[in-house]
Amino acid sequence: MASINELPENVLLELFSLVPARELLRHCRPVCSLWRDLIDLVSLWKRKCQREGFISENWDQPVADWKVFYFLCSLRRNLIRNPCAQEGLKYWTIDENGGDNWKVEDTPGAHGKEFPDPRVKKYFVTSYQTCLKSQMVDLQAKGYWKELMDTVRPDIVIKDWFAARYDCGCRYQICVQLLSADYLVLDTFEPPAVEIEQWSDIEWREVSHTFSNYPPGVRHIRFQHGGKDTQFWAGWYGSRVTNSSIIIGPEVTRKRNPMQEAARGSNESRTQTE
Repeated sequence: MASINELPENVLLELFSLVPARELLRHCRPVCSLWRDLIDLVSLWKRKCQREGFISENWDQPVADWKVFYFLCSLRRNLIRNPCAQEGLKYWTIDENGGDNWKVEDTPGAHGKEFPDPRVKKYFVTSYQTCLKSQMVDLQAKGYWKELMDTVRPDIVIKDWFAARYDCGCRYQICVQLLSADYLVLDTFEPPAVEIEQWSDIEWREVSHTFSNYPPGVRHIRFQHGGKDTQFWAGWYGSRVTNSSIIIGPEVTRKRNPMQEAARGSNESRTQTE
């Protein structure tokens, strides 16, 4: 009986490119030296990136490690849950609930403006005393293993959007911290609070920051934002926030077919249930 190892190398590579990446490393690579050498080839992981739609056929950007690049692309998604208030305040920890507390409203809201992305239909709004809310992201639980975070240290990009009502001034603030396994602060992004004057404008503003070359040992990310109104009016006249994100890894455009989208949606539903 012929052995699979007698197949031409390009055929074996094509077969390996169809195997899920984690199975490839856990179960296929230890089989023999031939499989190990083939699975370690740059061409295999580049082929998997193309097959998954992470890169195009004519991709010409330099990549230091195609295996790591593949895993970063496969893990890439927004680590903030319920970023646009579509599920009320679910998944958010309320740190301060001043005035009349946090509230969720539909865009554009009174004296407001539609969000630039028409898919965003809701926002969180603060009151006349400070309102702050946060999320803690466990990176290992999200699939980012220790060696990846300590050796590769991929870029961590955080974004947030805020706006004011036209008839009331507001204050907006954000603080994002990279934390160790013991929740020690290793790096922080905390720009000065932004104040928008009454009768000013209602434009949605984006705040963005990229953590690069941060210290090893990052295991959690704490994202906190909020604010208040500056007129001290009862109700919800303070800063509006929505479309928050924490994304790790390279900027890629992934095009999935309908079956891949359905499978991804099913997996995300299971993850949220767990």
